Amino acid sequence: MAGVDAGSAVAAGPHPAIDDFLAHLEVERRASAHTLDAYRRDLQALAHWAEGQGGSGLLELQSLQLRAFVADEHRRGLSPKSLQRRLSGCRSFYQWQLKHGRIAANPATGVRAPKASRKLPQVLDADEAVALVEVPTDAPLGLRDRALLELFYSSGLRLAELRNLRWRELDLADGLVTVTGKGNKQRSVPVGSHACRALAAWRADTGAAADAPVFPGRGGGPISARAVQLRLRLLAQRQGLFKRVHPHLLRHSFASHMLESSGDLRGVQELLGHADIATTQIYTHLDFQHLAKVYDAAHPRAKRRAKE
Repeated sequence: MAGVDAGSAVAAGPHPAIDDFLAHLEVERRASAHTLDAYRRDLQALAHWAEGQGGSGLLELQSLQLRAFVADEHRRGLSPKSLQRRLSGCRSFYQWQLKHGRIAANPATGVRAPKASRKLPQVLDADEAVALVEVPTDAPLGLRDRALLELFYSSGLRLAELRNLRWRELDLADGLVTVTGKGNKQRSVPVGSHACRALAAWRADTGAAADAPVFPGRGGGPISARAVQLRLRLLAQRQGLFKRVHPHLLRHSFASHMLESSGDLRGVQELLGHADIATTQIYTHLDFQHLAKVYDAAHPRAKRRAKE
């Protein structure tokens, strides 16, 4: 494949196979400069490692050598998450070379990075959640803010689901909302009584039509994601909460509190719209973490003795 001009995000280098692959990403896949830089760094790291193993070329490496590369990078201090990204780049690179007949097999197939520990999401406790949602309704935009916060926490919606919601998708009489989630899948989620009252007051104030966005932005379309994020941060500070409050924190809090109260993992999965229950299972870890803290604080023989 022909190279690209000097002004391109793909820089000339000593590895023609890398340059050709990056040119393909830039020209045919229209990858961003940031993506190209990431691929370049990862592939050049592999090329540099290969040269130190006796001058092996990138296109001559085998699976065992790729595994050795991953192990060396891990010993050097690269995190599992960074290694996963690096291996992903290598797989794409070799798959492209395989497609063009330059290698007989993809050596990165089947090579895995060390498993990354999963970071547990932060949540608000029940008192903090109540303090957040009970914003004064007589403040400017108070009715809207109360409705928005109550719905977030009541139904565990994603930010995109809340932004795109129309009044016709809310059934306040029966306390239900129908949202379109990931993969264009629809689900119905209960809406709590506090949220229903807040939403009814907000609609009465606006007189919005059935097809109008529940939370409109300045131009009449759905409110922007950035506007919601900034508003939540401001409202949290006004309510005396100094955690990093963001839309997904309310979804996490909803899920954690529901699981803590019900113990019904499948039910929480349905409410959240998770395709895979493994995604929902992270909240069982949060629930256990909470129970462990209660145990440590309450059980007379739970605390370890201080070292003498």
